[in-house]
Amino acid sequence: MIEILSTYVVTLVTFLDIDCWWLVWMAKQTYTTEIGGLLRDRPNFLAGAAFYLLYSAGLVFFAVRPGLQGSSGLLALGLGAALGLVAYGTYNLTNLAVLNSFNLCLALIDMAWGTVASACASAIAVIAMRGIFAG
Repeated sequence: MIEILSTYVVTLVTFLDIDCWWLVWMAKQTYTTEIGGLLRDRPNFLAGAAFYLLYSAGLVFFAVRPGLQGSSGLLALGLGAALGLVAYGTYNLTNLAVLNSFNLCLALIDMAWGTVASACASAIAVIAMRGIFAG
């Protein structure tokens, strides 16, 4: 039980760090330019927290645990990328289908980011957990 909880916390912190870096330093201007009218003045932190908690659980279940079981950061990287593409693709393609102000360029950027961030967080979590439980 302690291993799964530790794995979850490591994955959550890793993904949160990576994604917050992206949102604060890289994507803020793009999102503001492309969909500024849809953005809140202040983020809904409760909804954001719920996303990070849920999505990190998905990363653990679908990518990190299989990577740990197979002793492969590369497996976690691939599975994390697949989950990121599916999850972020579902979100962005739905937005593209129903929102007037959403465009293909933004959808592709966000899908690529979700794929990369999920892959990296999963692989880093596997490497970190192997280090934690190896010693």
